[in-house]
Amino acid sequence: MYIEELPSPCYVLYEERLRRNLELIKSVKDRAGVEIILAFKAFAFWKAFPIVRQYINCSTASSLNEALLAVEEMGSKAHTFAPIYTESEFQYIAACSSHITFNSISQYEKFKSRTTGISCGLRVNPEFSVVETDLYNPCVPGSRLGVTADKLQNGLPDGIEGLHVHCLCESSASDTAALLDAVEQKFGRFLPQLKWLNLGGGHLMTRQGYDVELLINSLKAFKERHPNLTIILEPGSAFAWQTGDLVATVEDIVENGGIKTAMLNVSFACHMPDCLEMPYKPSIVGATDPVEGKPTYRMGGNSCLSGDYVGSWSFDKPLKVGDRVVFEDMIHYTTVKTTMFNGVTHPSMGIVRSDGTFELKRKFSYQDYKGRMS
Repeated sequence: MYIEELPSPCYVLYEERLRRNLELIKSVKDRAGVEIILAFKAFAFWKAFPIVRQYINCSTASSLNEALLAVEEMGSKAHTFAPIYTESEFQYIAACSSHITFNSISQYEKFKSRTTGISCGLRVNPEFSVVETDLYNPCVPGSRLGVTADKLQNGLPDGIEGLHVHCLCESSASDTAALLDAVEQKFGRFLPQLKWLNLGGGHLMTRQGYDVELLINSLKAFKERHPNLTIILEPGSAFAWQTGDLVATVEDIVENGGIKTAMLNVSFACHMPDCLEMPYKPSIVGATDPVEGKPTYRMGGNSCLSGDYVGSWSFDKPLKVGDRVVFEDMIHYTTVKTTMFNGVTHPSMGIVRSDGTFELKRKFSYQDYKGRMS
């Protein structure tokens, strides 16, 4: 499959890469004796779920829409956590959930009478994190997420069967080991009376160089100390890590103040928001960091936001209108965080199958944009 043959703009998922990640994730699940479930917040491309279900059959939801997706497209009820639940939605969330985690004791007390047949948990904050960017740090001082140990001096509320922690973001196996230690230190006295412990997401086990053996050994050792607990991990990025790209096209090249900008038919603000939020500079196929003497360009998005650009990259030869620019690793989080700001053309979505054939799964239209405003 040649890049020039793919539609543009388009998110392109590669089946072989996805299966490679799924095989590793299932291996960790089986060898460590834990449950690993898919977090829709990072990967909700449900037309790829028939592949996912061959390896992993459960998912985690953080809203009513995600809980409905779990039932309809994963074929199983969700492990649900949301910062708040509302009266108008809770009965529907409950109908779609096998587990529900509450962010506060007051929310649990409000809804617990409506959780018959559901395993209820409490999100706790071990006041531990290795995440450096506050925007992505659930345990930043003053966090609104999770109950701290000092609020549980009188014990857990009756009916709570599990604890949920989420402190990591694209983190290492040693970070997971440190998180397990922090949970024992802060909440160890509660563990013998519980049925499960959900370690949340951020376990980037499919990243090259990740110490999978350390992760497995840490989880097994924890389970030996707490044999009553089912351990649950809910990574999102790990499922779709480096499984696909965003294919774009150079539509114009402008120069101002000695800076050349390749104007693309995609937007960082709309289609790659983490690049501006984190921020981070993505990799481009065939491009490098700036090299003196080589053609160098900033990449400009097609929205009217002044800051809709990232740069700079050097290429072996000058870019020209019509050239394809392929941003790597643009499936996890990117595809679920897109917007239709400015009404700019939304990238299509497709899958390159193992035999090299391309299947276009979704092409967006004016009706999709108009529907958001109705």
